[in-house]
Amino acid sequence: MQLDPPGGGTSLRRRLGAAACMLLASAAPGVARADGSTTQFDASALLYGEAGRANVVEPTARITRLSPDGQSLSAQLGIDVITGASPSGALPSGVSSGAVQTTTTPSGNTTTTSPPPPSQIPLSKFKDLRGALDLEWQKPIWLFTPTIGAHASREKDYQSLGGDAQLAVDLMNRLTTLTAGAGYNQDGVFPVGGVTPGLSDATVVPVKETESKRVTSALAGISRVLTRRWMVGINAARIYERGYLTEPYKVLSVVDPATGLPQSALTEKRPGSRDRRSVLANSVYHLTRDVLYLSYRYYWDDWEVKSNTVDARYRRELGGDNYLEPHVRLYEQTAARFFRAGLVQGAPLPEFATSDYRLGLLRTATVGATYGFHLPNSPGEWSVRAEYMGQFGERHPKDAVGVQRTYDLFPATNIGSLVAGYTVTF
Repeated sequence: MQLDPPGGGTSLRRRLGAAACMLLASAAPGVARADGSTTQFDASALLYGEAGRANVVEPTARITRLSPDGQSLSAQLGIDVITGASPSGALPSGVSSGAVQTTTTPSGNTTTTSPPPPSQIPLSKFKDLRGALDLEWQKPIWLFTPTIGAHASREKDYQSLGGDAQLAVDLMNRLTTLTAGAGYNQDGVFPVGGVTPGLSDATVVPVKETESKRVTSALAGISRVLTRRWMVGINAARIYERGYLTEPYKVLSVVDPATGLPQSALTEKRPGSRDRRSVLANSVYHLTRDVLYLSYRYYWDDWEVKSNTVDARYRRELGGDNYLEPHVRLYEQTAARFFRAGLVQGAPLPEFATSDYRLGLLRTATVGATYGFHLPNSPGEWSVRAEYMGQFGERHPKDAVGVQRTYDLFPATNIGSLVAGYTVTF
C-alpha cells in the first residue's frame, strides 16, 4: 500500500519506510572507512509495531567495496513485510454494536460491517511485501567528493525509481565543508481496485488503473569544525512533488448535522502538488571520552503543515569497545489546511479534504537507546537499538465537522521498534 508519515508524505507505507530507514541507518555502527580493509558488510533487522495497528519486519544487507584511494561502491538490499491494520479515516459509528459501520479496505472498495464497540474507529486490514535496492558510488578527488546514487523499490501497489547526486567541497584547511545535491524520483501508483475520483462514494467506478508521481529534491549545507572537539552544521532541503498525492484507501465520514453520527463515507482528495522545505541545524561535541549529538529541524510546506523537531543523543563509552547511546526526540506538527475530521451531510463539498490523522495536529515524544558491543574472540561490531514513540498533549474529541482543535492524535500513537545490527570488515 502507498502510505504517509507524520509531518508529510503520502501514506502509512511512507511513514513506515521512513522510520525503518532512520532506525536501520542508526543501527549500522559507522560509515565504511578505507582502513586497509577492502570490503565492509552491514546487516540489520528491524521490528516495528504500532499498538493495535501496523507491524513491520525488515531485514537489510549492505556490502561496500573500498579502494586505497578512498573510492567506495556500495549496494544495499532491503525486504520488508508489513501486516496489520490502518485507520480508514472514518469516524466511530457512535451507535450500538449491532448497527452497521462503513469502512474502506486496501482493495479500494467500501464495505459495510457490524462494528465492535461504538467508540472504536474503523480499521482497514492489509498486508504487503516490499523490496528495495540502493546503489552508491563515492570518490574523493583532491578537495572534492562526488557521490552518485540510484534507488528502486516495488510493492503491491507502488513503485519508485530514482537517482541523486551530491558534491562536497573541503575548504579552509579542510575545516569547512560545503555540500550541494539534487535528486529525482519517478513513482507509479496502482491501487488494487483502480483509482477512484476524490470525494466520491463506493458507487463510483474507478476512472483508471494507475497514476504517477514525480519528486524533485535539492539540498545545500555547510559544516564547520570550530574546535578540536566541536563541529556544527546547517542544511537546507527542498522537495517538490507533483502528480497523484492522494491516499487511495482513506475516506472521510459524512455526518448527520443533527445527530453528529456518520451516515456514509467519501474518498479523500489532496492537491496535485506539494512544496516541502526544511532547515536542519546540528552539533557534535566530543567530550573527554563521550560524544553529544544535538539537532533541530524546522519543516514547512504549502499544505500549511509546519513542524519542529528536537533530537538529542549521548554516546557513553563503556570501555572494551562497548557503548550506550540514549536518545530523546520531541516532535510537534500543525495540521494541513484541508484536514477535516468529517464532512456535513448536505453541505457543499470542499475542493480538497482528508481526515488522515498523519496530516492533523500532532505532538510526539520518542525515547530509546542503542547498545553497541563486541563479542569476545569474534570480528565485527554488534548493536541493538530499542525505541518507543508516544503522543502527548491534550486529549479531547475533535470537532467532527471541522478542524482538529487540540493535539489529540486520533487514534493515539504508540509505536515501538527494535533494531539489531552487525558490521564486519574483511
